[in-house]
Amino acid sequence: MQSSALRLLHKSLSRQPSPVTRCQCRKLSVLAQQVERAIKSRPEPIPIQHESHTARQLSDPYILVASELTHIRNSMLNLLGAAHPGLAGMAEYYFLHPSKQLRSLLVLLFARATNGLGDQWVRKGWDAACETSSGQSEERDRPLTLPSILNEWNLAMKDDTASFASVFALSQSMPRPNPPPPPPSARISNPLSPRLALPPTLLPSQVRLAQIVEMIHVASLLHDNIVQTAEEEKEGFGNKLSILGGDFLLGRASTALSRLGEMEVVELVASVISNQVEGEFLRMEEIKTPDLGLASGPTTLTSSWEVYLRKTYLKTASLMAKGARSAVILGGCQEGDIWKEAAYAYGRNLGIAHQLLEDSEGIKDLQPGLATAPALFAAEENLDLLTMIQRNFMAPGDPARAMKYIRQTSAIERTRLLARAYADKAREALHYLPESESKLALRALTDVVINQSW
Repeated sequence: MQSSALRLLHKSLSRQPSPVTRCQCRKLSVLAQQVERAIKSRPEPIPIQHESHTARQLSDPYILVASELTHIRNSMLNLLGAAHPGLAGMAEYYFLHPSKQLRSLLVLLFARATNGLGDQWVRKGWDAACETSSGQSEERDRPLTLPSILNEWNLAMKDDTASFASVFALSQSMPRPNPPPPPPSARISNPLSPRLALPPTLLPSQVRLAQIVEMIHVASLLHDNIVQTAEEEKEGFGNKLSILGGDFLLGRASTALSRLGEMEVVELVASVISNQVEGEFLRMEEIKTPDLGLASGPTTLTSSWEVYLRKTYLKTASLMAKGARSAVILGGCQEGDIWKEAAYAYGRNLGIAHQLLEDSEGIKDLQPGLATAPALFAAEENLDLLTMIQRNFMAPGDPARAMKYIRQTSAIERTRLLARAYADKAREALHYLPESESKLALRALTDVVINQSW
């Protein structure tokens, strides 16, 4: 009887129409088939156990790391205010707009989107626990002006005070608690199939990296604020204060960077500072000096584009690309891991897209100097602009005439389309990341940058 009932049930189920799957629905459309073929042609990412998430778009990528961004902003304001009262006003000016924390946001989101995937993730978590239990995190975050600065623990030495006892009157050192037990040797590395950390986690070193990236960015803004004439200086913050403020931040960033404990990250972030100087050298070609006279610009449109894109990477995209890559390294990813390359590609392309949009807006107040994308696009439609580009718009009336020519062409729209193309490349790099809210936030961040919906 029971077997008969089972046969009837099987027969009944076999008569039911088979459900139409999502893939079958897609094949009903010719366009969908074309899209499907395009998708199949893309390289498949490394198999990953994905974090469970709600398949929804995040309209505000700042939400996931809002508390960390607030902490970084307040720390920066306090740091600059403690150094000099005038720097506090400068810091408030630079942090007034949410877009000013784009770089630290990028670092934190990529850290969240990849933590747990690297072979050394368990070890990194244990190191963070040791740092917290030993008080080293508090030690690393202390200001440099404490009276007991000479008594700071040397993190690389076990006996940190004995050799100074005969020279300095030392305060009594506090005993350090025992670190947590190391993880079992079998769990030091991740299993063959990597998994995102649950719940999503940020390591203290990654938050500190985001703050370092922000310091370097604000330092570059302060140095860019240096003006050429005494009349202009009255309207700015003052050249001396701008220079000292930028140097102060770079000094603090260098100190914090050396304490991250990851040599590859130290090299990456340190190279950003030299990149920004190299980018500034390219801008210096616009300057008229007593010794060199009037500097000439690139001679052809091709060379102009090469110089412009190189300067854009060095001054803007380098910090975003190397900052994102460093965040992934601090999460335990090693040489050969695809997530490091994805982070770099995303930051590089998003950084260039961001600068292209900034330059499309900046054309409203064109100044003598290196030609930006709108002028280069306009020169393709109006060759009179090429002569101005070759002399860096330094002849009397050049900026006004150039703006007129640019408005008569499709240069602004073409610049924005180029920015969208770079943003699309940034989104493509996310293909290698496992699905998560952080990945959705990174995808949404490209839309925020392109639409400038800060």
